[in-house]
Amino acid sequence: MPTLDDILEHVGEFDKFQKQTFFVLCLLSAAFTPIYVGVVFFGFIPEHRCFSPGVAELSQRCGWSLEEQLNHTVPEWGGHEASFSSRCRMYEVDWNATGVSCTDPLSSLWGNRSTVPLAPCQHGWVYDSPGTSLVTEFNLVCEDSWKLDLFQSSVNAGFFIGSMNIGYIADRFGRKFCIITTILANVVFGILLVFVPSYLWIVIIRFFQGLVSKGCWTAGYILATEVVGPKYRRTVGILYQMAFSIGLLVFDAIAYAISHWRWLQLTVTLPSSFFLLYYWCLPESPRWLISQGKNDKAMKIISDMAKTNRKKMPSHFEDIKFEEDDGGKQSPSFFDLVRTPQMRKNTFILMYNWFTSSVLYQGLIMHMGVAAENMYLDFLYSALVEFPAAFIIINTIDRIGRRYPWAVANMVAGIACLVTALIPEDIHWLKVIAACIGRMGITMAFEMVCFVNTELYPTYIRNLGVMVCSSLCDVGGVIVPFIVYRLVEVWHDLPLIVFTVLGLIAGGLVLLLPETKGRVLPETVEDVENFHRQSASKVKKIYLHVQTSERADD
Repeated sequence: MPTLDDILEHVGEFDKFQKQTFFVLCLLSAAFTPIYVGVVFFGFIPEHRCFSPGVAELSQRCGWSLEEQLNHTVPEWGGHEASFSSRCRMYEVDWNATGVSCTDPLSSLWGNRSTVPLAPCQHGWVYDSPGTSLVTEFNLVCEDSWKLDLFQSSVNAGFFIGSMNIGYIADRFGRKFCIITTILANVVFGILLVFVPSYLWIVIIRFFQGLVSKGCWTAGYILATEVVGPKYRRTVGILYQMAFSIGLLVFDAIAYAISHWRWLQLTVTLPSSFFLLYYWCLPESPRWLISQGKNDKAMKIISDMAKTNRKKMPSHFEDIKFEEDDGGKQSPSFFDLVRTPQMRKNTFILMYNWFTSSVLYQGLIMHMGVAAENMYLDFLYSALVEFPAAFIIINTIDRIGRRYPWAVANMVAGIACLVTALIPEDIHWLKVIAACIGRMGITMAFEMVCFVNTELYPTYIRNLGVMVCSSLCDVGGVIVPFIVYRLVEVWHDLPLIVFTVLGLIAGGLVLLLPETKGRVLPETVEDVENFHRQSASKVKKIYLHVQTSERADD
């Protein structure tokens, strides 16, 4: 009996209908960018120092330049780079006192300059930035700097919880319903972020935005791969992720033009409201409809597909019937992921690689935002390298295989992070090049773990395996802000050393996985345990029930 993929060979596997669907879903992928990496611009940390009452008046009276004012009134000013004291401490003196010297004001106020007491900032901060960010609006610096980490961790916590629940909605109520409802929720939460006045509510709403946004992106990924023929699925999946890279470029340009974070948030949210029009122009997945027994609706979509693609629907394909190859169904269990040696090894290595990919990908973006001389240019350069990363994957995975390119990508990312840390600060252009190479490597690793994960688990537990392993991606996203923003206070490049260790270990562990190039997808745990042999596993199929005229006569 022919399968749905057989029908796609007749009505078009990736023709006009699929290309239109893929294009509108790619817009959805690109719109996910501000949520995933928005902290770089929403939480930009400009140079800052304590505001000290009386300093401006004293500077005006003495005729100081700005640099002279800072040298006289800011602790430890004038070093190679700003220190904790220059940013978070102030001299505990009265700058409004009479008789303050203009040549050495501290000595005239205290006597010995080296013994002047320091105190935490008591009157706010002065920020060297023409725009605003979460940091400048809520003073998320010094003792409160951890609140910026929490802002980004909250959205990743939302990803972690939401991906499981939204995945259930997509399987229970359909891909299209899931996409439309999560788009609506995401627009509502995005607009609320613009107007809520307190930091606490921003974190709460950011968490709810995470609950729906990643599930929306994932549902789009599933739908994009389900409407095309089998030989296009992997390419479509990679290109869907490349649309996210295009979103990085657009987001960078918008952030450069709009330097106030609330206006930036509004600007990147409002266009998403047009995605609600997908209710009328986006098809439901015919595969999902068949799995739910809605054969008439599935056939209607397939007929529209044939018409749009200007292909003729074979007359003998009149009905669709969902059947199973065998009557025995296996119930998925978490224990199955670790019950046997090969399954256990696959699970732990995949979990670690999901975790590492998230930490390095998000971490390099955050570190770039902290270390950049020109944040917008450095963000642009690092985003551009994602395109050759996708090109390399498409041209190597079916020729060389999955394991070696994946391992090399992780190792290149780790080594590039180490090189970036060792390059002196005054050779910034070379640091940027090394960081971009690391970004390209981890982008390749991130995209490869997405589809290799599905190839290493048997059919009955494949979705559960991907869900459990990829959840470590969101755990990494929760942790990485604290790794980056806390460790840079110890040593500016210390996060890169952590990334080096994680990346090299990930690359080594990938070599312990079996190669899946040219292998039939495993059907049972036994197939996984014997993956070194080519197995002819049976595949769960969607059958097309063919009603011939002879049977009709019967």
